[in-house]
Amino acid sequence: MAFIEHFFNVLMHIDKYLNIIVQDYGILTYGILFLIIFCETGLVFTPFLPGDSMLFAAGALAVGGSFNIAILLVVTYLAAVLGDTSNYHIGKTLGTKMLQKENTKLLNKEHVAKAQGFYDRHGSMTIVVGRFIPIIRTFVPFVAGIGKMHYSKFITYNLLGGFLWVTLFLGGGFLFGNLPLVKNNFSYVVIVIILFSLVPGVLAIINEKRRGNSQTTES
Repeated sequence: MAFIEHFFNVLMHIDKYLNIIVQDYGILTYGILFLIIFCETGLVFTPFLPGDSMLFAAGALAVGGSFNIAILLVVTYLAAVLGDTSNYHIGKTLGTKMLQKENTKLLNKEHVAKAQGFYDRHGSMTIVVGRFIPIIRTFVPFVAGIGKMHYSKFITYNLLGGFLWVTLFLGGGFLFGNLPLVKNNFSYVVIVIILFSLVPGVLAIINEKRRGNSQTTES
């Protein structure tokens, strides 16, 4: 319980903690950011790691010189692309076996099912759209691997989705993170970012229920 409380405390105050990490570890912070983004997108058992809010906070800190925005963009983009690529290959080689196991503590099958449903509805664009939905973005490349999506198609959408995701949130932090209104209310901004990220998933669920209701009515 204490760990969960601490995690959400870090998540809600990522700007303060990230600033402390920069002060303590300096240039090594780039490696820490790379690792967090890579794990969040590349490992199916770490979907809880902060992605959107951390990118926004890092972009805001870059304005003050804590990060070089160009290096930050390259590092996080590589992490996002390599993470999805790793997850794709894990799904392709081990995914079916992992899903066949009844007791798999490291893999949330419900999240996999939701990602599969999202993938079935949106096709290849799921690789791009899924980037902006917490939890879903961790499982989308895994599902693409299980479905044996052609790698050339996957990597194309992976490169595009990773670029849009990283530049949007890093750029948002860089442009708006140090505005007095945002800076003085950053915890609330993080909440808004998280809620904004959930919008596509909520809309997909609503549309799915509407389709289900319409099919029931027709039958």
